[in-house]
Amino acid sequence: MGAGARRLAWQVWGGCVRHALMALSALLAPVATPAFAADGAIVAARYVEPTTRYSHGVLGDAIEHGALELHLDGTTKRTVIRLPQERVFEDTEPRVVDVDGDGRSEVVVVESHQDEGARLAIYNAEGLFATTPYIGTRNRWLAPIAIADMDGDGLVELAYIDRPHLAKTLRIWRFESGTLSEVTALEGLTNHRIGERDIAGGLRDCGFGPEMIVASGDWRQLMAVTFDGASLSAREIGAHKNRASFAKALACK
Repeated sequence: MGAGARRLAWQVWGGCVRHALMALSALLAPVATPAFAADGAIVAARYVEPTTRYSHGVLGDAIEHGALELHLDGTTKRTVIRLPQERVFEDTEPRVVDVDGDGRSEVVVVESHQDEGARLAIYNAEGLFATTPYIGTRNRWLAPIAIADMDGDGLVELAYIDRPHLAKTLRIWRFESGTLSEVTALEGLTNHRIGERDIAGGLRDCGFGPEMIVASGDWRQLMAVTFDGASLSAREIGAHKNRASFAKALACK
């Protein structure tokens, strides 16, 4: 296995460290037609077709992926969504979650454009569903934190750190009526360092409602961040040492 074997296969959104070996020789199914795709719900997803056409290397090597393979419920077939040459999936794993609340899961990913940098994108079995804007500059990335209804209003919020190595800004987007709208942001937070193959932190609920677990911008403290529907509030919950610190915090210990 070489550098192209990094990053995850067949997982749903859940913990703080996500990556496993993925064979470069995996056989790809033909692209499904929209009629077929509409019949099955997405139950799992993985990145395929490794590529070096976007040489950012923020996740530890120059290998990204050019396609997203979906496993649909009730069938052994796969549907493959391929990006155009100017885009790649620059991510640790696809996240399978019901974003629009219709009982059928979508897939949330990070994809990057050769000239515009990263954006958060949502795909369903038929293709691209909704996106945030690109950051706007090549080699600028974002690192997801959580996808959940974090304020109890029945709508799903998507949280990520915008440029975790530079801007270090937590942004909250809400999905409503088929579109993503930014709600609020908070600076001075991060969840990734250049070269790390995973994204730190995630979402927990220790009995007092959802909290996003990230690090302070200088990596000295773990931070718990809450969202009240309009704004974000962060508090220190202990010193950051390593990934074990995040695991302990996510386990409410």
